[in-house]
Amino acid sequence: MAYSKELRQEILAACDRGEGTQVVALRYHVSESWVRRVKQERRELGKTAPCTTRRRVPAWAVHREAIEQLTAERPDMTLAELKQALGTELSRQTLCTALQRLKLTLKKSVEGHRTGSSRCRRASRGLARPASGPRSRAPRLPR
Repeated sequence: MAYSKELRQEILAACDRGEGTQVVALRYHVSESWVRRVKQERRELGKTAPCTTRRRVPAWAVHREAIEQLTAERPDMTLAELKQALGTELSRQTLCTALQRLKLTLKKSVEGHRTGSSRCRRASRGLARPASGPRSRAPRLPR
């Protein structure tokens, strides 16, 4: 929440009267760094009013309806396929963010693979190990 314009003007007036930053901050229950920032904004920009914050519209927002429609029609498409279907320059990460914000998911089907195989489960849990290093050697036989 931004502090009011009136509070900013009171703080600046107190500073103009020669009161120190710490004293002014304690009196008005604000931080010293904020008082310094208000003084700097006035000095450099001539600005005493708080910023009016505007939310930036995400780049994917113009494609919202198309994203919702495509995911409803083809829930098994990949992000790359979604990007191609939209015909947009948005990155896959941006499309992923859009899906998360819209609470939509892409349900990928892996054709040609059994979904319940133990090898896939091991790999997905991070238990599969590469065939290198000391564990890949065959056990030694006694002589």
